[in-house]
Amino acid sequence: MAEARPRGRVGLDLTQGSILSTLLKFSIPILFANLIQQLYNTVDLIIIGKYVGSVGTVGVSTGGDFVNMLTMFAVGFSAAGQVYISQLVGANEHERANQTIGTLLTLLVGGSIIIGLIGVVLAAPFLRIMNCPEEALSEAKAYMIITCIGAPFVFGYTAICAILRGMGESKRPLLFVTIAAISNIFLDLFFVVYLDMGAAGTAWATILAQLASFIASVVFMYRNRDRFNFDFKLKSFAIRKEPLKVILKLGIPRSIQSAMINVTLLYCTSNINSYGMIASATNSVGNKITRFSNIITMSIDTGAAAMIGQSLGAGKYDRAGKTVHVALAFAMAMAAINCLAALTIPYQIYGIFTKDPEVIDFGVTFLKISCVTFITASLMGPYQAMISGVGNASLGFIVGILDGVVLRLGISLILTRVFGMGVLGFFYGNAFARLGPVIIGMIYFYSGAWKRRKLLI
Repeated sequence: MAEARPRGRVGLDLTQGSILSTLLKFSIPILFANLIQQLYNTVDLIIIGKYVGSVGTVGVSTGGDFVNMLTMFAVGFSAAGQVYISQLVGANEHERANQTIGTLLTLLVGGSIIIGLIGVVLAAPFLRIMNCPEEALSEAKAYMIITCIGAPFVFGYTAICAILRGMGESKRPLLFVTIAAISNIFLDLFFVVYLDMGAAGTAWATILAQLASFIASVVFMYRNRDRFNFDFKLKSFAIRKEPLKVILKLGIPRSIQSAMINVTLLYCTSNINSYGMIASATNSVGNKITRFSNIITMSIDTGAAAMIGQSLGAGKYDRAGKTVHVALAFAMAMAAINCLAALTIPYQIYGIFTKDPEVIDFGVTFLKISCVTFITASLMGPYQAMISGVGNASLGFIVGILDGVVLRLGISLILTRVFGMGVLGFFYGNAFARLGPVIIGMIYFYSGAWKRRKLLI
């Protein structure tokens, strides 16, 4: 039986009103949060590139690869909690939603401590496997160890933001990431420029900024505990069987999928690094640029997934389907803009991140190939939002493995080993990897199979 809605509910009711305006109202704060997140990550790269050079850039990028993989676990389980919470909120099951909050927070913060320790222990062997250039090895190791220590802050912050977005609240995560960004920029200047600490300074700036953001998010939840119906007593953090079962059911496939995708990306990066510093630096900067360029598409997709989850929980299937179409229109428009920029001003774009003329010249080729990435990502995201919103973990797992392992690795190896394309084969492999997921997502959506699937609640 559905419980009464807590007084002064948290966030928007995503099951009501115009689809376009509601999606925009909910997604725009997510967009700005993601932009700010990428901005301060980009500032890291710019500062380290300008004051330490390519050695620092590769050190931060390679050392951060393991941390990014760990973060995927946080994102995977948090996304699972967000989907479940969004369906529960849509169905007005608020007591069960708040049991899920305690379970998710305890699971992620506790798990992050273990995972962070593993990262510290495995730093040196991991970087050797990654073929990290010898001249960048000490910088990469320092960055990796320090950021692994800060894993609990990242996991806790990610969990709280997922909880809020599942409830329809996207403005507060924007505030939290703004706090992190401002802190990070000033700390970067202090540790890297003033103290000349190199990659280690960037790492300390990052984890201290994440700590500030985590504290802000916890304070917000505590001050609004009545609206969450979550009293922050020790018993409220107990891991409950029902939400744990759902979170694990969705989160384990997502996390395995993310881990396998990242292992594949790391394998590709390792091979790219073996081609030397220029190829490694080009790839490091290029990946940062493509992630930044896809921010709007990713933000709309994140908002669409939460909106779809609430709509399905409320039994509004037609609204859920129309949300996909609206998200797709935005994604395609952004792909066109990204492609135009990549083809017309590639030198200027790469010049923001590095002074190395060889890296800039090679970056022009990287950006041309990235046009394929922009198009396939824009097509994949909205259909993936439906798969996520309905809670179809098994299909999401298949799509992820097809994208991250089968096609990315398969295409890359064929192009490099069979056609002798060298490092370009890995660039093309990454670009075309999403074609399979696009086809599967379109078939799933237009077949209407999602309408017949049993919800998580």
